[in-house]
Amino acid sequence: MGFFSKLKQVLTGNKEGQKLTESLTKTRKGFVDKVFDVFKGKSIDEELYEELEEVLIQGDVGVNTALELVERLREREKKEKIKDAEELKKVLVEEIIEIMGTEPLRLNLDPGELNIILVVGVNGVGKTTSIGKIAYKLKAEGKKVLLAAGDTFRAAAIDQLKVWGQRIGVDVIAHSEGADPGAVVFDAVQAAKNRNIDVLIIDTAGRLHNKVNLMEELKKIRRVIDREAPGALKEVLLVLDATTGQNALSQAKVFGEATGVTGVVLTKLDGTAKGGVVVGIKAERNLPVKLVGVGEKAEDLQEFNPQDFVAALFAEMEDEDDVD
Repeated sequence: MGFFSKLKQVLTGNKEGQKLTESLTKTRKGFVDKVFDVFKGKSIDEELYEELEEVLIQGDVGVNTALELVERLREREKKEKIKDAEELKKVLVEEIIEIMGTEPLRLNLDPGELNIILVVGVNGVGKTTSIGKIAYKLKAEGKKVLLAAGDTFRAAAIDQLKVWGQRIGVDVIAHSEGADPGAVVFDAVQAAKNRNIDVLIIDTAGRLHNKVNLMEELKKIRRVIDREAPGALKEVLLVLDATTGQNALSQAKVFGEATGVTGVVLTKLDGTAKGGVVVGIKAERNLPVKLVGVGEKAEDLQEFNPQDFVAALFAEMEDEDDVD
């Protein structure tokens, strides 16, 4: 059985993996096909490496990641005396697997105690919708969930979270538009403790990453959490829109430095050719992607499995031969 055939086996009988494969169709056509075209009928030379570097950068894996991947290929070509470009193509996939890892990183939640998830990100990335979907998922697992409308800058954000709460049967702690987000969080934490809630998920304003005062306010929210429920903050999830490519990497850098992000929720993976950004987020920011959006339905927010992702990314590649 050939290299890519073995990758496909990972997805056999895996419903979520099959959905992921479907969601990466645009990325395969817009990124993977272009990357693999670099190797077709080519000799391994400097021109191939330069072309590969350019295509990887265009594929939104990030400049540093592209340079690192090409350098790894150069080293392995020399060390393993690789002469065939098709063989080098498999080495590239192996190196991407090495970057991504194989083990899924689940949400860090402890049973029998209050767990708080703080959700951050700029406007328009699907933050409030992602919160609703996370709440739906956790409730389906039997957990008691409470939501907090910490984005008080927009009445629409408060209303949107309330709609999600009604839809999935989860209470929402909210104040009026313009209220102090810290006060909302204080009330939500008290309510969560009084009601023996398992998971409190807090929405925050869609802070533009160049607004220092808003970043400071986010730090204030964290201080309220740490004071009122020491040790309860288990995750700071950054929601990124996969369709923004390189811009998502920039947001990951700024939010990661300012807020202590522990994981990423990547939305709209099904609607983009920029799925290569998943590799960049892991390689350049060392942030684990924990959840990915692969559709519109509440159940279409999946736990991210890096092994499934790599298999799905290269699912349609054919082996030149089927002999090991």
